[in-house]
Amino acid sequence: METAPKTAPQALDVHVLFLHPVWDEHRLEYATDHSAGLDLRACIDTDRLDIPAGGRAAIPTGIAIEIRTPGVAGFIFSRSGLGTKEGLTVSQGVGVIDPDYRGQLIVSLLNTSGALRSVERGQRIAQLVFLPCFTARLIKVDELGATQRGAGGFGHTGKI
Repeated sequence: METAPKTAPQALDVHVLFLHPVWDEHRLEYATDHSAGLDLRACIDTDRLDIPAGGRAAIPTGIAIEIRTPGVAGFIFSRSGLGTKEGLTVSQGVGVIDPDYRGQLIVSLLNTSGALRSVERGQRIAQLVFLPCFTARLIKVDELGATQRGAGGFGHTGKI
């Protein structure tokens, strides 16, 4: 059986401004050759930050970025291990970094566990993924096209 030749993904130019000394100790990099996201770290000025059960915390990442490719935005996702093992997830589901935003990236973590959780200075807290995004050309209409599903939602197609 023949396999298709491996091709490297297209590189994306992103300017990074480092704003916190945590980055003197760590590198902003992909964990493996095939990682989809860059690991963002907690750039806090104390050794740790406690997040109570059900609580949220806005955690600075110590970086600002400039995405140089039109049609691309940054998206902040939870780290699977942190969410699964500790119950710490990105509070809004996914954070969107608009291409024209130049401020520090902040990760809002939600403690979904039933216990106090702590984030340590320099800890990997989320991942930054770059994806294509589109702006819509909105066209006002009097009705929408028909589909088999129609307006059925929230479990409309069943469980299995």
